[in-house]
Amino acid sequence: MIGSYVAVGDSFTEGVGDPGPDGAFVGWADRFAVLLADRRPEGDFQYTNLAVRGKLLDQIMADQVPKAVGLAPDLVSFCAGGNDIIRPGTDPDDVAERFEEAVARLTAVAGTVMVTTGFDTRGVPVLKHLRGKIATYNGHVRAIADRYGCPVLDLWSLRTVQDRRAWDHDRLHLSPEGHTRVALRAGQVLGVDVPADPEQPWPPLPPRGTLELRRDDVHWAREYLVPWIGRRLRGESSGDRVTAKGALSPDDIRMRIESVA
Repeated sequence: MIGSYVAVGDSFTEGVGDPGPDGAFVGWADRFAVLLADRRPEGDFQYTNLAVRGKLLDQIMADQVPKAVGLAPDLVSFCAGGNDIIRPGTDPDDVAERFEEAVARLTAVAGTVMVTTGFDTRGVPVLKHLRGKIATYNGHVRAIADRYGCPVLDLWSLRTVQDRRAWDHDRLHLSPEGHTRVALRAGQVLGVDVPADPEQPWPPLPPRGTLELRRDDVHWAREYLVPWIGRRLRGESSGDRVTAKGALSPDDIRMRIESVA
């Protein structure tokens, strides 16, 4: 019976791609927090989301991990290193060493630390050539989890997120349905009764022609890829002026989810 939960990470855990009614994001971690809160007496659950989009592992270790350590919750979800891995020239072995340092700090104070692997990017433009690098990092994450007794939220094996409907228009972040499926999988990992199967098949889609696919690719490159490359070249991050959501009430999360459902 988890009474307190802290989410640590980057845009994935902040919930980018899953907008609430106020423009702020919900995301899988907030949705997962509601599943946990439902197992507790009303008002007897504490949740804090420290994640900020665009953050590299060292930034997460400097800013978020100490706060999570100070809170000493029953559960920490820790997803970090993805932004490092997709940058040219980074070594997944080196990133994994620093990831393990953070896991060691968190497991020393938290009841449970759930770590997260990266997605299989075989169908993602630009990122598909990094598939081997991501797989190498995932192997390290699983090995670290074994050493420290951490449950693993394995996103690589979540087959339903290979569907394009699981992804936002930017093709880098999950859609609301994608975030929902990850929240359900997180519940399964920790043995929580979940209201639906995250691997439930999607309804069939009508076939799409080559011209339509090419038009979508051109729109995506203009609207999302070019600005993303520009930020990399300028040394900017999407999270430079973003603050973490902090402590959140499960009731507030429920209302935000219901208002956009």
